[in-house]
Amino acid sequence: MKFCSNCGATVALRIPPGDTLPRHVCPSCGSIHYQNPKIVVGAIPEWEDRILLCRRAIEPRHGFWTLPAGFMENAETTAEGAARETLEEACARIEVGELFTLINVPHISQVHIVHRARLLDLEFAPGEESLEVALFAEEDIPWQDIAFRTIAMTLRHYFEDRRHGNFRFHTGSIALPPFSDSP
Repeated sequence: MKFCSNCGATVALRIPPGDTLPRHVCPSCGSIHYQNPKIVVGAIPEWEDRILLCRRAIEPRHGFWTLPAGFMENAETTAEGAARETLEEACARIEVGELFTLINVPHISQVHIVHRARLLDLEFAPGEESLEVALFAEEDIPWQDIAFRTIAMTLRHYFEDRRHGNFRFHTGSIALPPFSDSP
């Protein structure tokens, strides 16, 4: 950040009084500009024994497969964000279920939140950010072509829980990646 979004003056990086971390502070108007982690929300759209995946039409990880997910918007819940992202990326309508994974990705200042969801029908198609969308049984998942480690981690938990007939909430963290974790 170089300029204050309130008055346009050049900001300085310093620790404000009463704080412990460096922040972008405007010496002209006194505004403190906090930069906080981004929240990524998504869904595991289920239809019988298959799940819906999207092949990315955008970077990062163009051409790789992922669950429908993206950055949460202001004034929406995580469930609303997951439903919106599924509609945008897969043109699919879902009933959002329970929270399934929460994965911290501190090296890129993100938190990834994925809900289980039920596809309401089989009407789906690639949205603007997807090359294709398809339903996959566990044995057909393109594991070598999964875009993000958070998605691979979520899918492994999902299929393991399904085998045991007991879905539970999972948390975790991702260290520095061999491939990207940005949506």
